[in-house]
Amino acid sequence: MSPQLPPVAPAVTAALVAALSPRLRKRLDSGIAKLADRPVARDGEIVRIAVDDDTGLELHAPDGAVRGTDDVRCGCLLAPDCLHRAAAASLAPVAEAAGSPARPDEPAPAEDTDLAPETATPEQRAAARAVRLAASAVLEAGTDGAGAVLQAELLRAAHSARLAGLHRAAAGAVSVVTALRAARAADPAYHLTDLAAGLYDVLLVAHRLPSTSGGDLTALRGTARRPYHPDGSLRLYGLFSEPVLTASGYAGAVTWTADANGRLYQVSDVAPGGAGRAVGAADRAVRLGDTALTHRELARAGLAVSGATVSPTGRLGAGAGVRAVRAPGADWHTAPVTRLWAEPVPDQITRALSGGHDLLFLDITVTGTATEAAGDCLLADCAGVPLRLTAAYDDPALPHRDNLRLLSAARGARLRVVARLTPAPHPRAQLLATEHPARPDTRLDIGLDRLQGADLPVATASSGSAPVPVPDFDEAPIHLLRRRVHQTVSGGRAVLALPGDTHADAGRLRRCGLATAAELLTDLRSAAADRTHDVFGRLRPADPDRFARVWLAAAHYTAELDRALCLAAWTS
Repeated sequence: MSPQLPPVAPAVTAALVAALSPRLRKRLDSGIAKLADRPVARDGEIVRIAVDDDTGLELHAPDGAVRGTDDVRCGCLLAPDCLHRAAAASLAPVAEAAGSPARPDEPAPAEDTDLAPETATPEQRAAARAVRLAASAVLEAGTDGAGAVLQAELLRAAHSARLAGLHRAAAGAVSVVTALRAARAADPAYHLTDLAAGLYDVLLVAHRLPSTSGGDLTALRGTARRPYHPDGSLRLYGLFSEPVLTASGYAGAVTWTADANGRLYQVSDVAPGGAGRAVGAADRAVRLGDTALTHRELARAGLAVSGATVSPTGRLGAGAGVRAVRAPGADWHTAPVTRLWAEPVPDQITRALSGGHDLLFLDITVTGTATEAAGDCLLADCAGVPLRLTAAYDDPALPHRDNLRLLSAARGARLRVVARLTPAPHPRAQLLATEHPARPDTRLDIGLDRLQGADLPVATASSGSAPVPVPDFDEAPIHLLRRRVHQTVSGGRAVLALPGDTHADAGRLRRCGLATAAELLTDLRSAAADRTHDVFGRLRPADPDRFARVWLAAAHYTAELDRALCLAAWTS
């Protein structure tokens, strides 16, 4: 995906792909690959792509995004029915609808129940069905098979869902498309688990919505915009900053602060961009009042805010009436900030798994390192609980991995840290910020600051103490079902339908008391291989909807069991 191209509205991409002839649809993916290598130039609100030496293609984005099919113009002889227009729209990022949430990786709050019908309308049921069928087709094909045509169908369904007021389904469908594009482009920001979670949410919403009513329906609908409400005057203390880098093409930084009562607030600077923007955003001034503080400075200072507006998730608005000035910060070990670490760890885990914020404020002792498939992780002891701390991002432009590697050498160091819970059958979290192992009065933002080997205390770094033995968490039996759930997202139905025997895995799950997991694994394999023949011996068309329902049941069970095992691992 070229970051130079303006985002294109989902309806535009869907319409341009739908207008192609069957012959051109088959060539669309190769056309996108060719167009991605062509020169791009920007002239104000117009972006030009040189299709060849004599032909140019223009994308007109008056408000920063392409909103109509007429805004994609090609100079070739076959235009407007050419392949180039659809390829350009499919190559560009997906534009957000007006009023979309400011941060693309955060779900919007639900609408006010009093303002919406208590049962789904016929239009909403039809839109939900379209989303379900399009998402099921993507699941059937897997990332390798879900090319631009299937993506366009999901974008068309997303547009219909937004028009019907199903904002959660629309936003989720768009997120799935952007994750698919990242997967097919080998984007370092892509994670299979994120795409699996996105497909799960889209299918769950589309499946439940037609038969749901009341407050549950309101939550499934979602809302088009995040409402901000007045919150008067605030005295905030900086905690840390973290980079944001999404597979959907957004990047920047978010700085977390807290008030005297321990309530968390965020100041964000997230916009279209890549790793370079995520790195540079920390040194940009925060967009709040007249303050000149950068995100990096705010993480260690404070703010006095008047006329504050706040979203339900704690995001601070930057309206014209907001005033903010610099104020003294607070050390992590002093009031009022230290109260965040005083909350018992089991209570923090319960809050994170129950829909609250997922930040953990922990006191740990570094015990070493462990090698995993995704890379090394930091081992630590947290009040007697063996904990694995991982990198939030793997992009080499960000210092997460290097910092974890250096911190692992500081065995025995006692540190106060901030992490983000990763639901798993064992205690696991992403390390976001920490005290400096040699200078406790200094904080490190793991994704923005670079720890130097020379900064580590010699005695600690070379102590050579053996790490605490760690159980082989990867042998938890639920992974036998989870890997099939993820394998489906990557390879589609065909991978699960390959000759093989799931009886051994199902038997192991049953012996471990996971009979439901065993049944779901068997059902998933059966649904994948369920292809009957007609009287002439020809294979009948597959039923993607049935396969998706079985996959959804397996994904739902795995997610719920992971939460239960996660809580048990932290609290036992």
